[in-house]
Amino acid sequence: MSIKLDMVGIVVEDMKHTLQFYRTLGFSIAEECNNENHVEIEQGGVRLAFDTKQVAESVFGEWEQAVGHRIELAFLCDSPVAVDETYDQIVENGFTGHRAPWDAFWGQRYAIVQDPNGNLISLFA
Repeated sequence: MSIKLDMVGIVVEDMKHTLQFYRTLGFSIAEECNNENHVEIEQGGVRLAFDTKQVAESVFGEWEQAVGHRIELAFLCDSPVAVDETYDQIVENGFTGHRAPWDAFWGQRYAIVQDPNGNLISLFA
């Protein structure tokens, strides 16, 4: 038996605002998806899905907002400069920077931003 990571799902407060954040990260997402209750995008064989709270409640039977940092999404950027540029672009577009770019002791250029739902998103090269 083998398994493969196929999809990561994110429960969202505001689909339009959330999708705008991920567009700012560089994902191509059609504008008409802004009013959908479920949206999926594919990148490199893994899907990233966005569901409204209503969809999550229908799937899980209930929905309680998570507290604390539970899981990390980390996106590989093309270069250390791209980490800085992506971080700056996120902040300039009104989204929250959690930790400005720095040179991590493990050898990567690293930054952390926050998506509109409070999820911490790592950027690295």
